[in-house]
Amino acid sequence: MRIAIASDHAGFKLKQDLVEYLGELGHTVLDLGTNSEEPVDYPDYAVAVGNAVLGGAAERGVLICGSGVGASVAANKLRGIRAGICHDTYSAHQGVEHDDMNVLVLGARVIGLALARELATAFVHATFSGEARHVRRLNKVKALEEQG
Repeated sequence: MRIAIASDHAGFKLKQDLVEYLGELGHTVLDLGTNSEEPVDYPDYAVAVGNAVLGGAAERGVLICGSGVGASVAANKLRGIRAGICHDTYSAHQGVEHDDMNVLVLGARVIGLALARELATAFVHATFSGEARHVRRLNKVKALEEQG
């Protein structure tokens, strides 16, 4: 799978580890920055990941900031992005299976390295179920975007 990943400064170290980890799992990882712990603005990286997913350069995205909240809010402003902040493995796979989540958002100051790896694994191995009830709900979410 092609995965776009980015972080702000607070998520830089975790991002570096996940780039390597996802590569070891056999995924193609597109690292969109940031490239240091110098302060940057998380919305810029949310846009980078979102555009990579929307443009087809990546099938899914991973976005990391300090809490995960800001990056999640910013990413969800992009039409077609369904970003979920996850700090448990159930949400990381269920968000894909039921809600067709295409961007996983993590809070580097909230979770540790081992959990981040578990979340990323659950996210990339999950597939959208396509069940009628989930398609119906996803279509309602898409309709909300059109109202925006």
